[in-house]
Amino acid sequence: MDAVDGAEELLTRVARGDQRAFEELYEQVAGPVYGLARRVLRDSAQAEEVAQEVLLEMWRTAARYDPARGGALSWVLTLAHRRAVDRVRSVRAAGERERRAARRAATPAFDQVAEEVESGLERESVRRCLGGLTALQLQAVTLAYYEGHTYREVARRLSVPLGTVKTRMRDGLLRLRACLDGAPTRRYRPPA
Repeated sequence: MDAVDGAEELLTRVARGDQRAFEELYEQVAGPVYGLARRVLRDSAQAEEVAQEVLLEMWRTAARYDPARGGALSWVLTLAHRRAVDRVRSVRAAGERERRAARRAATPAFDQVAEEVESGLERESVRRCLGGLTALQLQAVTLAYYEGHTYREVARRLSVPLGTVKTRMRDGLLRLRACLDGAPTRRYRPPA
């Protein structure tokens, strides 16, 4: 019985769970499987892992072998080639993930000093613009936005109608927006 015919017969017996046939087939195909994996992977440790995986897969999936589609050795080497190529792709993908992670880690999420300076400048701008409000507008805005009162509560606390509070708030917020946007503000002057 020559090796090719013998491999097909052994694989058929392996499909039926014959461990002795598996040992014999293992001896025949282990070298070629490792050699193919080594050529694809160019790394002996990974080639050994792939060879072990392929030989285990051969044991588990021997029943899928169809002699009409090709020889037993060709079937096993096809398994080995696919597994080795999958490993190459996996290694490349892992390397790319690591490179992306390294790029993200190297780029700071934000510049803390610049963030603090900008925040300080914004607070100073708001303070400056609040200084441009009339005393009545400032009082209404402070109660509503800094102390968290509703317009109705502001009206009660100031003993003024709700409509008056809404007008003061609208005028005050418009003035704040104009100031913060850099537009010149007009100082409120009560009628003479």
